[in-house]
Amino acid sequence: MMKLQQDIERLHEEMVHIRRHMHMHPELSFKEAETKGYIYNQISDLGLDIRRDVGGNGLVARLNINDDFRTVALRADFDALPIQDEKDVPYRSTVPGVMHACGHDAHTAMLITTARILAARKDDLKVNVVFIFQHAEEMLPGGAQAMIEDGALDGVDYIFGTHVSSLYPTGTLSYTKDFAYAAADAFTITVAGRGGHGAEPHEAIDPVVAGASLVQQLQSIVSRTVDSLKSAVVTTSMFNGGSSFNVIPNAVELRGTIRTFEQSVKDDVLRRMDGIIKGSESSFEVTCNLDYQHGYPALLNNNSQLDHARHSLEDAAYVKIIEENPPSMGGEDFAYYLEKVPGCYFYTGVRNPEKGINHPHHHPLFDIDEDGLKAGVESLCSIVLKFGE
Repeated sequence: MMKLQQDIERLHEEMVHIRRHMHMHPELSFKEAETKGYIYNQISDLGLDIRRDVGGNGLVARLNINDDFRTVALRADFDALPIQDEKDVPYRSTVPGVMHACGHDAHTAMLITTARILAARKDDLKVNVVFIFQHAEEMLPGGAQAMIEDGALDGVDYIFGTHVSSLYPTGTLSYTKDFAYAAADAFTITVAGRGGHGAEPHEAIDPVVAGASLVQQLQSIVSRTVDSLKSAVVTTSMFNGGSSFNVIPNAVELRGTIRTFEQSVKDDVLRRMDGIIKGSESSFEVTCNLDYQHGYPALLNNNSQLDHARHSLEDAAYVKIIEENPPSMGGEDFAYYLEKVPGCYFYTGVRNPEKGINHPHHHPLFDIDEDGLKAGVESLCSIVLKFGE
């Protein structure tokens, strides 16, 4: 572990440089043409078996040690968000309206550094290692599923990943047993009636009133259908319709999200939503159309692999705190990998209020404490190095 600490210190400055380069040159989901080339250039001299354009813009790099060994995969995502970077720092985004506001630049910098360390220490490894650089996590349908279908997990026995978090201070590894992220779905309901004059509602079929009633009724799903000991969210976050104060529109549109962990709960929510919509059609004489988009599935950690990750850091130099925290209702397409092979996903803390680094993810002032990168690399390397001991 002392050797690992020395490697991390030696490579930290270059890791920061990689992260800052990516931060200055972000690319949106499914448009990561320059980023994928940059990543390839960073790992092309490590003696890895590299496949490019996996499932789209992804890269899969394999460090083959012995065909009889098990294989461990490590994953990082590398797409950015459509947010204007408002930080006053030298590495501020140079692309108007595009920013690494979720830390994917940090994930990639950590995985590149991890690949460099493990490739140099291949004689110490008791497992083969697959480095998965994934595009398009931020936008449905995501990049994970396409990469899996294109062979990213072929021969893989376990998979691990980490997400930087501004919720937890630098030096913290935060984990969640069992479900860590919810299934994140989206819905659009179009309510069509018959437009008319606002002064003569009896001559119209008002979709606004029907839509308002729908919003109210949808809120009863969680409180009156879902088991009170289980979790679900039904949020109607958009209500669009109308163009004038005295005109009843022909139609309105409702949009929102549904978050669940268990499939049975999701099934109950959808059944009740369908019933509410049909009831509204009958009650208000409107026609409703539901466009339901199934997002990423719930992320279910394998607790045995989570224990392995925790125990591998018992003598860590940079990970000072290992703590369990409740699950998030957010979504993450790492869930697709965990549907195929056992593994786990955890947080690496990068919050440091003393440096002014405390803004939430997806915020125009989001930044990370770059000292936290050391703990992330230590976690990923230790997980691999401890296999076979």
